[in-house]
Order: sequence, then structure tokens, then C-alpha cells
Amino acid sequence: MILYSAERATQMALDAIQILGGNGYINEFPAGRLLRDAKLYEIGAGTSEIRRMLIGRELFNETR
Repeated sequence: MILYSAERATQMALDAIQILGGNGYINEFPAGRLLRDAKLYEIGAGTSEIRRMLIGRELFNETR
């Protein structure tokens, strides 16, 4: 759930920056800060690929 939420937050922040255009990058709009925060959530506890590998390993171990 954390992986999904972090990836969706990053995508939403990227969409906001796309909608705002150049204004999305300046500090007067919160979209840039939201993207930095969302990306930190996404990679803070390991990359998405590592998280997927761990989830897959755990699911595989449960099926044995």
C-alpha cells in the first residue's frame, strides 16, 4: 500500500507541474515542493524495484 501511494503521489505531483507549466517549478507554487516530498516518500525506504522484489519474495514464501 505504501508503494502504491508513493507512486501515485509522485504521478499526481508530476501532473500538477505539467498543468501549471513553468509555474510548477517556481517556489511560489506548491507543486514543486509536493513533487520533492512525494519522490522522497517513493525512494525513502528503498527504490520501487526493491520494494516490489521484497513484496514478491514475501508472497512467494507464503505460498510454500
